[in-house]
Amino acid sequence: MTEPAPAPIRVLVVEDDPVAADAHVLYVNRVPGFEATATAHTAAEARRALDRGPVDLILLDLNLPDGHGLSLARSLRAAGHKADVIAVTSARDLTVVREGVSLGVIQYVLKPFTFATLRDRLTRYAEFRSAAGEATGQDEVDRALATLRAPAPATLPKGLSGPTLERVTRTLRDAPPEGLTAATAADLTGLSRITARRYLEHLVDTARAARSPQYGQVGRPELVYRWLPPS
Repeated sequence: MTEPAPAPIRVLVVEDDPVAADAHVLYVNRVPGFEATATAHTAAEARRALDRGPVDLILLDLNLPDGHGLSLARSLRAAGHKADVIAVTSARDLTVVREGVSLGVIQYVLKPFTFATLRDRLTRYAEFRSAAGEATGQDEVDRALATLRAPAPATLPKGLSGPTLERVTRTLRDAPPEGLTAATAADLTGLSRITARRYLEHLVDTARAARSPQYGQVGRPELVYRWLPPS
Protein backbone atom coordinates (compact mmCIF):
# COMPACT_ATOMS: atom_id res chain seq x y z
CA MET A 1 0.00 0.00 0.00
CA THR A 2 1.43 3.36 -1.03
CA GLU A 3 2.04 5.74 1.84
CA PRO A 4 0.40 9.16 1.50
CA ALA A 5 2.69 12.02 0.58
CA PRO A 6 3.78 14.11 3.57
CA ALA A 7 1.93 17.37 4.10
CA PRO A 8 3.69 20.37 2.57
CA ILE A 9 5.63 22.73 4.80
CA ARG A 10 3.37 25.76 5.23
CA VAL A 11 5.13 29.08 4.67
CA LEU A 12 4.03 32.59 5.60
CA VAL A 13 5.71 35.19 3.36
CA VAL A 14 6.15 38.52 5.17
CA GLU A 15 7.38 41.20 2.75
CA ASP A 16 6.36 44.86 2.56
CA ASP A 17 6.95 45.19 -1.21
CA PRO A 18 3.99 43.56 -3.03
CA VAL A 19 6.07 42.78 -6.13
CA ALA A 20 8.82 41.14 -4.07
CA ALA A 21 6.19 39.30 -2.01
CA ASP A 22 4.63 37.83 -5.15
CA ALA A 23 8.08 36.73 -6.34
CA HIS A 24 8.83 35.07 -3.01
CA VAL A 25 5.50 33.24 -3.07
CA LEU A 26 6.29 32.01 -6.57
CA TYR A 27 9.74 30.85 -5.48
CA VAL A 28 8.39 29.00 -2.43
CA ASN A 29 5.71 27.21 -4.43
CA ARG A 30 8.30 26.04 -6.96
CA VAL A 31 10.19 24.08 -4.28
CA PRO A 32 8.75 20.57 -3.83
CA GLY A 33 7.33 20.03 -0.36
CA PHE A 34 6.63 23.70 0.34
CA GLU A 35 3.47 25.78 0.04
CA ALA A 36 3.08 29.52 0.57
CA THR A 37 -0.20 29.54 2.48
CA ALA A 38 -0.37 33.24 3.37
CA THR A 39 1.22 36.61 2.59
CA ALA A 40 1.57 39.64 4.83
CA HIS A 41 2.93 43.10 4.04
CA THR A 42 3.14 44.37 7.63
CA ALA A 43 3.87 42.98 11.08
CA ALA A 44 0.20 43.42 12.01
CA GLU A 45 -0.91 41.40 8.98
CA ALA A 46 1.60 38.69 9.87
CA ARG A 47 0.17 38.37 13.37
CA ARG A 48 -3.36 38.07 11.99
CA ALA A 49 -2.25 35.45 9.47
CA LEU A 50 -0.68 33.36 12.24
CA ASP A 51 -3.85 33.62 14.30
CA ARG A 52 -5.93 32.36 11.36
CA GLY A 53 -4.07 29.12 10.81
CA PRO A 54 -0.92 27.11 11.55
CA VAL A 55 2.36 28.00 9.84
CA ASP A 56 5.57 25.97 9.87
CA LEU A 57 8.00 28.54 8.48
CA ILE A 58 8.05 32.33 8.18
CA LEU A 59 10.00 33.96 5.36
CA LEU A 60 10.48 37.25 7.17
CA ASP A 61 11.52 40.60 5.73
CA LEU A 62 13.24 42.58 8.48
CA ASN A 63 12.29 46.05 7.22
CA LEU A 64 8.54 46.35 7.70
CA PRO A 65 6.55 49.60 7.67
CA ASP A 66 5.19 49.07 11.19
CA GLY A 67 8.26 47.68 12.92
CA HIS A 68 11.46 45.70 12.62
CA GLY A 69 11.13 42.05 11.69
CA LEU A 70 13.10 40.95 14.75
CA SER A 71 10.61 42.78 16.98
CA LEU A 72 7.89 40.77 15.27
CA ALA A 73 9.84 37.55 15.83
CA ARG A 74 10.28 38.42 19.50
CA SER A 75 6.57 39.10 19.99
CA LEU A 76 5.62 35.89 18.20
CA ARG A 77 7.84 33.82 20.47
CA ALA A 78 6.33 35.55 23.50
CA ALA A 79 2.85 34.71 22.21
CA GLY A 80 3.77 31.05 21.88
CA HIS A 81 4.09 30.79 18.08
CA LYS A 82 6.59 28.05 17.24
CA ALA A 83 7.09 28.65 13.50
CA ASP A 84 10.71 28.70 12.36
CA VAL A 85 12.01 31.89 10.78
CA ILE A 86 14.22 32.54 7.76
CA ALA A 87 15.14 36.22 7.66
CA VAL A 88 15.13 37.96 4.29
CA THR A 89 17.00 41.23 4.45
CA SER A 90 19.44 43.64 2.89
CA ALA A 91 20.95 44.35 6.33
CA ARG A 92 24.53 43.18 6.68
CA ASP A 93 24.98 44.19 10.32
CA LEU A 94 26.31 41.15 12.17
CA THR A 95 24.83 42.51 15.40
CA VAL A 96 21.40 42.05 13.83
CA VAL A 97 22.38 38.54 12.76
CA ARG A 98 23.41 37.63 16.33
CA GLU A 99 20.18 39.05 17.74
CA GLY A 100 18.19 37.05 15.19
CA VAL A 101 19.95 33.83 16.23
CA SER A 102 18.93 34.47 19.84
CA LEU A 103 15.30 34.76 18.68
CA GLY A 104 15.34 31.52 16.73
CA VAL A 105 16.10 32.80 13.24
CA ILE A 106 17.57 29.69 11.64
CA GLN A 107 18.89 31.21 8.40
CA TYR A 108 19.48 34.54 6.66
CA VAL A 109 18.99 35.25 2.96
CA LEU A 110 20.46 38.52 1.72
CA LYS A 111 18.58 40.55 -0.90
CA PRO A 112 18.64 40.47 -3.82
CA PHE A 113 18.64 36.70 -4.16
CA THR A 114 17.87 34.20 -6.88
CA PHE A 115 15.45 31.29 -6.88
CA ALA A 116 18.40 28.90 -6.64
CA THR A 117 19.56 30.56 -3.41
CA LEU A 118 16.16 30.30 -1.74
CA ARG A 119 15.65 26.77 -3.03
CA ASP A 120 18.92 25.72 -1.43
CA ARG A 121 17.91 27.24 1.94
CA LEU A 122 14.46 25.67 1.87
CA THR A 123 15.80 22.27 0.86
CA ARG A 124 18.28 22.36 3.72
CA TYR A 125 15.54 23.41 6.11
CA ALA A 126 13.31 20.53 4.99
CA GLU A 127 16.18 18.08 5.55
CA PHE A 128 16.83 19.50 9.01
CA ARG A 129 13.11 19.38 9.85
CA SER A 130 12.83 15.76 8.79
CA ALA A 131 15.43 14.60 11.33
CA ALA A 132 13.74 12.60 14.07
CA GLY A 133 14.51 10.12 16.79
CA GLU A 134 17.44 10.07 19.19
CA ALA A 135 20.94 10.84 18.01
CA THR A 136 23.46 8.07 18.47
CA GLY A 137 26.25 10.52 19.25
CA GLN A 138 27.85 13.91 18.71
CA ASP A 139 28.56 13.23 15.02
CA GLU A 140 24.88 12.74 14.27
CA VAL A 141 23.94 15.94 16.11
CA ASP A 142 26.63 17.82 14.19
CA ARG A 143 25.37 16.45 10.87
CA ALA A 144 21.81 17.49 11.65
CA LEU A 145 22.88 21.04 12.48
CA ALA A 146 25.18 21.20 9.45
CA THR A 147 22.25 20.76 7.09
CA LEU A 148 21.17 24.33 7.87
CA ARG A 149 24.51 25.81 6.92
CA ALA A 150 24.82 27.41 3.52
CA PRO A 151 27.43 25.98 1.18
CA ALA A 152 30.78 27.67 0.91
CA PRO A 153 30.68 30.85 -1.17
CA ALA A 154 30.96 30.22 -4.87
CA THR A 155 34.44 30.57 -6.26
CA LEU A 156 34.96 33.80 -8.14
CA PRO A 157 35.68 33.59 -11.85
CA LYS A 158 39.35 33.14 -12.68
CA GLY A 159 41.26 36.39 -12.40
CA LEU A 160 38.89 38.07 -9.92
CA SER A 161 39.76 38.57 -6.27
CA GLY A 162 37.51 39.08 -3.27
CA PRO A 163 39.13 42.29 -1.95
CA THR A 164 39.08 43.94 -5.39
CA LEU A 165 35.48 42.90 -5.92
CA GLU A 166 34.57 44.48 -2.61
CA ARG A 167 36.36 47.69 -3.64
CA VAL A 168 34.47 47.88 -6.95
CA THR A 169 31.21 46.97 -5.23
CA ARG A 170 31.64 49.73 -2.66
CA THR A 171 32.51 52.24 -5.40
CA LEU A 172 29.42 51.37 -7.43
CA ARG A 173 27.17 51.36 -4.37
CA ASP A 174 28.39 54.88 -3.47
CA ALA A 175 28.06 56.20 -7.04
CA PRO A 176 25.42 58.81 -8.00
CA PRO A 177 21.99 57.48 -9.05
CA GLU A 178 22.87 57.89 -12.73
CA GLY A 179 25.62 55.32 -12.28
CA LEU A 180 29.16 55.29 -13.61
CA THR A 181 31.15 54.01 -16.55
CA ALA A 182 33.99 51.51 -16.45
CA ALA A 183 36.40 54.39 -17.04
CA THR A 184 35.09 56.28 -14.03
CA ALA A 185 35.18 53.14 -11.90
CA ALA A 186 38.78 52.59 -12.98
CA ASP A 187 39.74 56.12 -11.91
CA LEU A 188 38.02 55.75 -8.54
CA THR A 189 39.47 52.33 -7.74
CA GLY A 190 42.92 52.65 -9.26
CA LEU A 191 42.30 49.74 -11.61
CA SER A 192 42.69 49.57 -15.35
CA ARG A 193 39.57 50.20 -17.38
CA ILE A 194 39.49 46.59 -18.62
CA THR A 195 39.82 45.23 -15.09
CA ALA A 196 37.15 47.54 -13.71
CA ARG A 197 34.79 46.46 -16.47
CA ARG A 198 35.38 42.76 -15.67
CA TYR A 199 34.31 43.33 -12.07
CA LEU A 200 31.35 45.47 -13.09
CA GLU A 201 30.21 42.77 -15.51
CA HIS A 202 30.49 40.20 -12.72
CA LEU A 203 28.18 42.35 -10.59
CA VAL A 204 25.72 42.43 -13.49
CA ASP A 205 25.95 38.66 -13.92
CA THR A 206 25.19 38.15 -10.21
CA ALA A 207 22.18 40.54 -10.30
CA ARG A 208 23.85 43.16 -8.10
CA ALA A 209 24.15 45.76 -10.85
CA ALA A 210 22.49 46.77 -14.09
CA ARG A 211 24.04 48.18 -17.23
CA SER A 212 22.59 50.36 -19.96
CA PRO A 213 24.00 52.24 -22.96
CA GLN A 214 24.63 55.94 -22.59
CA TYR A 215 23.56 57.71 -25.77
CA GLY A 216 24.00 61.27 -26.95
CA GLN A 217 27.71 61.10 -27.67
CA VAL A 218 29.55 60.82 -30.93
CA GLY A 219 30.41 57.27 -31.87
CA ARG A 220 29.64 54.08 -30.02
CA PRO A 221 27.49 54.54 -26.86
CA GLU A 222 29.26 53.87 -23.59
CA LEU A 223 27.92 51.44 -21.00
CA VAL A 224 26.78 52.85 -17.68
CA TYR A 225 26.59 50.65 -14.59
CA ARG A 226 24.18 51.21 -11.72
CA TRP A 227 23.97 49.47 -8.36
CA LEU A 228 20.77 47.50 -7.84
CA PRO A 229 19.52 48.25 -4.33
CA PRO A 230 17.86 45.27 -2.61
CA SER A 231 14.13 45.19 -3.21
